[in-house]
Amino acid sequence: METTHIGLLLIVSCIFLTGCAALAAGGAGAGGYHVGSDSRTFQEMTADAKVTYNINAAYVKDELIHTMHIDVDTYRGVVTLHGMVDHQEEATRAIDIALDTGNVTEVISNLVLRNQALSPRGVVYRKKP
Repeated sequence: METTHIGLLLIVSCIFLTGCAALAAGGAGAGGYHVGSDSRTFQEMTADAKVTYNINAAYVKDELIHTMHIDVDTYRGVVTLHGMVDHQEEATRAIDIALDTGNVTEVISNLVLRNQALSPRGVVYRKKP
């Protein structure tokens, strides 16, 4: 029962975090301009929301990753990770989980290592063919 509530909370969170909130909340009256200005189809937006949800769900289950510090955005199968991580192993694990998720073509890491001002940002990782 508790797992169901956590899953529902993650789905709702993903919808709001991926910009589908206006669509879920009723379109233009809720700021539907996001839907109108997005070139993705409804199916693409739904697929991207599912990818984001699956990655976040995997992060919650992983003991190495602190999910509150990593933001996941998905656009047409390209995942962008933002946030701060405590060490390189956490960043590497987050990138690996995202790459191993279905329908992900590449991952752009904007993760910053805490206490390191010059962490590399915008590094692109692609799946091996």
